[in-house]
Amino acid sequence: MKPRTIISMEQALSMTYATLRFVHLGWRVIRLEATPARGDKLPGDPNRYVGSRIADDDRRSYYVAPNVGKEAIALNLKGPEGQAILHRLIEELDVDIFCCNTIPSRYAKLGIDYATLSRIKPDLIWAGISAQGPAYPDVPGYDPMIQAMLGLMEVTGDPNGPPTLMGIPVVDLKAGDEVYANVLLALAEKAETGKGRRIDVSMAQAAASWLITLLPLIDMNCGPEEITRWGSAHRKFIPTNAYPTKDGFIYMALGSNVQWQRLTAIPKFASLKAGGRRDSAEGRYREREDIYREIGAITAGFDIDGIAADFAKAKIPHSRINDIRAAHELDLVRSKMPTTSLPDGRSLRLQPPAVDLPRAATTYRFAPKYGEHTIQILREAGFSASDCDGMLARGLVSGQLAPTVP
Repeated sequence: MKPRTIISMEQALSMTYATLRFVHLGWRVIRLEATPARGDKLPGDPNRYVGSRIADDDRRSYYVAPNVGKEAIALNLKGPEGQAILHRLIEELDVDIFCCNTIPSRYAKLGIDYATLSRIKPDLIWAGISAQGPAYPDVPGYDPMIQAMLGLMEVTGDPNGPPTLMGIPVVDLKAGDEVYANVLLALAEKAETGKGRRIDVSMAQAAASWLITLLPLIDMNCGPEEITRWGSAHRKFIPTNAYPTKDGFIYMALGSNVQWQRLTAIPKFASLKAGGRRDSAEGRYREREDIYREIGAITAGFDIDGIAADFAKAKIPHSRINDIRAAHELDLVRSKMPTTSLPDGRSLRLQPPAVDLPRAATTYRFAPKYGEHTIQILREAGFSASDCDGMLARGLVSGQLAPTVP
């Protein structure tokens, strides 16, 4: 697939993550941010100012990784002049995809709605992320709120403790993946029809789609224990759980009767068989609390390496429970990590892409400063140096002064 050009009015993580996946494909991503409001000393994406200072004040740790390889412009879309600049950029740069993750009630006010932009470029693919979709145009939302609303927090954590936020922003990432997948689908459709289309991703709906092992159980007369939190245990595959050892915890994932037979064939675990009454999934479910307790008592008497060796020999899936520093050092992670270089030349390793891609880059340009490429991109779209200076003076754009061109 040929490289595409995207303008993305993005902030926070959901859309920012989606467009990073397009960067991994080698596509051009131009992130669009607002010009400063009166008295605003921290303009643009709030994520620029979250975390430790990495390069400068507007490129802090929470902002850098999702924004490598991108360009950044700043436009004032609150009036027709600024909107006209955006519309010209879409036309002159032959933009393939426009993305945004503001609330739907702002689309038309900012001149970024699909109806407006598709009149400028009929084959444009338009993708928006919002909390609950266009049916709820004024509802804002962030990942933790959606986790709370959709029950994800209630099914996460210790069963005797409070509902718990997941350790990564899964709703943001799920919504971003839906944009990525649906844009690729729209491009495939466009190749057949020549037409663009609108894509609306609701964070709430995307999160609900992941409740495949929970929501359908309501109409199947499930027990209350089937749709609440189980700590580290699996709700169906017993005895999948975390178990103590002399030097830490080991996780065992057992998913079939065959694997149960392999486990109970290990001499130290033979007592778990209990005369065969646990040989079925139903039998193990009934006796799950006793099974968890018995396994924990056995594993607590050995070190992790010993238990892991037993599980490996029996072909039972398992892992030491690593912290993030340990995960960072795994060869399967380190060998896939691309890099970026800070302005001072230091190298930073990044998270691996989701899949290996042909001809994928291994190094990405550092995350852009606020408005870093505004003037360069305006000039590319045919605006003169004096045009750019006038736009800067009137607050229609933010960025460096236009270079003098003979």
